[in-house]
Amino acid sequence: MAIKATIYKAELSIADMDRNYYGTHILTLARHPSETDERMMVRLLAFAIHANDSLAFTKGMFDVEEPDLWDKDLTDAIQLWIEIGQPEERRILKGCGRSEHVIVYCYSTASAIWWKGIANKVERAKNLTVINLPSEATTALEKMAQRTMQLQCTIQDGQIWLTDGVETVQVEREVWKSER
Repeated sequence: MAIKATIYKAELSIADMDRNYYGTHILTLARHPSETDERMMVRLLAFAIHANDSLAFTKGMFDVEEPDLWDKDLTDAIQLWIEIGQPEERRILKGCGRSEHVIVYCYSTASAIWWKGIANKVERAKNLTVINLPSEATTALEKMAQRTMQLQCTIQDGQIWLTDGVETVQVEREVWKSER
């Protein structure tokens, strides 16, 4: 018998002064049995960074045809394809072919090794952005993971703060590759 996903509920209030986006999202996250709390919280952070009414979590780890998050327009065309972790070159290039923009958020201490091995292979992808999140910040985010969460995210001048009312984590983004 297969182990089922664990369901997490989050009320995420976002104040993104850089994009003039302000909103509250009631989210349901299905955490795959092989997914860690840290990875799930990075997915939630990616949602906060790119939040809008059409951004959605996908089957991601359950379906190799879908990213972790995507933003589709009204014609069902994929505008934004977001991967979390260290996806294979083939998966990244597939996303670049199917979407206007692809963003990979990597976050572990091994990310530099992964990027060194894959950078040349995805160099030609003009619509790809790769962002590294420091492992200290993502480890702190992992500690905020609860089955029911109330979180506030503030983004200003490129700085990101995520708080649960008790702890506040500041997340710095390091861009390793940006769109051309």
